[in-house]
This record gives sequence, C-alpha cells and structure tokens, in this order.
Amino acid sequence: MIVVCANQAWNLVNFRADLIAALIEAGCRVIAAAPPDPAMQARLEQLGAEFEPLPIDAKGLAPHRDLASLWAIRKLLIRLRPDAWLSWTIKPNVYGSLAAGTLGIAALPNVSGLGTAFIRRNLLTLAAKQLYRTGFRKASTVFFQNGTDRDEFVAAGLVSDRQARLLPGSGIDPAHFTPPPGGRPGHRRFLMLARVVADKGVREFVEAARLTRARWPDARFILMGEVGAPNRTAITRPEVEGWIEAGIIEHLDPVSDVRPQIATADFVVLPSYREGLSRVLVEAGAMGRPAIATDVPGCRDIVLDGVNGFLCAARSGPALAEAFDRAAGLNDADWMTMAKAARERVVSTFSTHAVIAPYFQALADAGVPMPSFFSNK
Repeated sequence: MIVVCANQAWNLVNFRADLIAALIEAGCRVIAAAPPDPAMQARLEQLGAEFEPLPIDAKGLAPHRDLASLWAIRKLLIRLRPDAWLSWTIKPNVYGSLAAGTLGIAALPNVSGLGTAFIRRNLLTLAAKQLYRTGFRKASTVFFQNGTDRDEFVAAGLVSDRQARLLPGSGIDPAHFTPPPGGRPGHRRFLMLARVVADKGVREFVEAARLTRARWPDARFILMGEVGAPNRTAITRPEVEGWIEAGIIEHLDPVSDVRPQIATADFVVLPSYREGLSRVLVEAGAMGRPAIATDVPGCRDIVLDGVNGFLCAARSGPALAEAFDRAAGLNDADWMTMAKAARERVVSTFSTHAVIAPYFQALADAGVPMPSFFSNK
C-alpha cells in the first residue's frame, strides 16, 4: 500500500495521475490523501485510487492548524500502515515525512518548487529551512525537479547528497499533448497559463504587454488562471479587472483541459520568479509551442534561449517586453523551427516514463516490492 498526498486533490489529479495509474497497474493499493474535494475525489477514484480526507491548510501559517495536520497525518499512517508515503507541496512533504519517519515508513517527498518562502528571503525562509531539515531527516529519497534546488538543499544541510535525486518534472504523456494540425496558429498571440499571483510574474506580464502593444498593436495577451488563489502573493480581482478594462490583457478562467488554448497560442509565456520545473512549459513544448520564460530555475531547464523559445531576466517588465518583441518579429520559418525543437526536447527529456521509472526504483531501494514494474521493463 502506498499513500500519495498533496495540499490539494487537484494537484494529484492534474500532475500525478500518470504515476498513480502506473502504481495501480503495478499491483499497488494507492490511497490518495488531500483536503476534501468531491469532484477531484471522484476523478481519483476513477483512476483506481482510494481517497482519505486530510485537514491541510495550504495557505495559512497558524501553528495550531499545522499541528492538527501533522497529527491527522500520523493518525492516518498508524491506521493504514502503508509501505510508503509519497508527497508533494511543503506541508505534506514536511509533516508527512516527519510522521512517516517516526513510524518506520518509507517517505519519498518531492520538492516540486520552493515557493514564496524561498523567493522572498526572510524569517519565513529560515523557518521553512528548519522544517525541511527536521522533516526530511529520515526520508528515504527526496526528489527535486531542478539541480539548483537540489544543490541549495544539500549545501544548506537540509538533505544529504545520498537522499537527493533529480526528476525531470512531473512527466507528461507526449501522445496526449500533441501538436495540432496545421502550421503557425496566428501571429502575436501570447498566452500565460498560471495562478494569478505576483510570484508568477503576472504584473511583469501586464507591464510588458502594455509596452509591446505600442510597437505591435495587433498583439494579444491572454492570462488564463485562477484569481484569488490560496497564495500570500495573490492578486485581487479588482486589479485584474482594471487591466482588462484598460485593454491591456484578456483574462480566462482556468479549465481542466488547457490543450485548446495552447493550440491557439503563438507563444506560451511564464515570467515566474522561480519554479520547480514548470509543467506549463513542458505541456506547451509537447504541443509544439515555443515559450517565453524567465531565466530562473525550473524555466531555463526547459527553455533554451533562441532554440525552443526566449529567456529574459526575472522581475522586469521591460526585459520581458524585449523578449515579446523578438517573438513578435519572428518569421514563420523560424517559428516552425522553434516549434519542432520544443516538441523534440519534451519527448526526449520530460516524458512520463522518465519520471515514473525513478519513482519505482526509489521505492524498490526503500524495500517496497515492485515486481510487476521491473519484470515488464
């Protein structure tokens, strides 16, 4: 039995479904643990997983709530006695690994991104580091999605070099994210897919759009993402509506299937301050869409400047506008070359199997039997 946990069931459905399905196919009983969400619970159960509700406050910093989460996770593990605990996002990673370690259960947390606590260095950063150091002490394997995060954790003594392993993101199925038929979908349609929070570079996206439209008045800038997301840097709806009313950007609410929107984009944009390894950029590349992203961990691991997209400095609207200008002036032949390179990079580096195989190996190394996986490879 394996328990998989994140601070939102949505995370498990959208980013971990292939891994969950592979574990079930290998003969594992999989328990998905997350805060209650009936719609996502139904989708997890369709995969073949069982669901256990957990009280995890994804946004809050209240110690009593975090202690309640730790206690709830420990009670769950005592009751289920699984072979392994697999987790994503900081609180399931820290509290789950801590609880599993005290019970002799193999813990395999995945640091899929360092988030606000590491982007904005302050007392919260120090507290987060201490939590990671304590929680990960007995973890069997700690996965990272880019080398910068891994090296930072090892250098700070938060994990040992023996524990730390790299993964190429969450993995995607290149047969599901395929280039649509036809050539270039239409010039100068820039699509940003992200939660509407400051740390994703939303305000820089708006500033760059305003600067770019002065030179390319036909350019369109579409922001698709949740407004009011549970994040300390969330941007308010009135601010977003002000940008729309000014004619700078368009806004679309998030949808479960982003492929139709990616298909109509000329470039997919992510001016984030830091990522684990951006799934949006991987999905865009799989669909043959070049990207514009910031030169930060988790983005530059995917986008090679001038090859499958353009990179620019983070936290700078003018720098992003320069990248928009380069993209807007690209001719169709060069765009097609970039699109082909984007697809090839994802297929060769970021496919589902490239992520699932290391998980199964790490589980086997931790003493969890995975015979049907290895017998078929």
